[in-house]
Amino acid sequence: MSTTPPVLAAELALAWADIQRHHPELPDLAAPESLIGESSSACGAELSFERLLHEAVHGIAAARGVRDTSRAGRYHNRRFLAIAEELGLDHADEPHPSSGFSLVMLNPEARRRYRPTIERLSRALKAHTAATATDTARSFRGPAARHGSSGGGVRVKAVCDCGRNVRVVPSVLAQAPIVCGGCGKPFRIPEVAAVG
Repeated sequence: MSTTPPVLAAELALAWADIQRHHPELPDLAAPESLIGESSSACGAELSFERLLHEAVHGIAAARGVRDTSRAGRYHNRRFLAIAEELGLDHADEPHPSSGFSLVMLNPEARRRYRPTIERLSRALKAHTAATATDTARSFRGPAARHGSSGGGVRVKAVCDCGRNVRVVPSVLAQAPIVCGGCGKPFRIPEVAAVG
């Protein structure tokens, strides 16, 4: 077993503590390892300092009692954006139709402020990626701890032969079949006929 995940979790905790030094109301990060391998299209699939700062926005919103998302945590509203700006994150002027202001990026001032932390976390992420590169084929990465969803991302309708359907993230369905309790057959995502 690799020792890289605990090292990465420790680096995530140190990076979080650095953010807390600048924003003391940010709650402690209870489980840094919960961010490792979690995928969420609303927040970006890859773990990075920018993504960590994005999660810190949610932490501060929770500490303030601010509802910063809707649509099961996918749509990031203007309250999210206001806190993101406080933490040094910029966004395009117009929200994305399905995820709102979730796609934020470090502004130059924040990049300078956190440069040593960004570099340290980046090294730990590269080491983690190298150590786990062969481990991805059979690894289950969900559920997304932040919103209690199963992996985050955009859900689509999957159907079975008896007509029942479920909403599922395609990558979750690709990991292993989800079997219908009614007919015992696997759910599948129907092919969409091309309109020509």
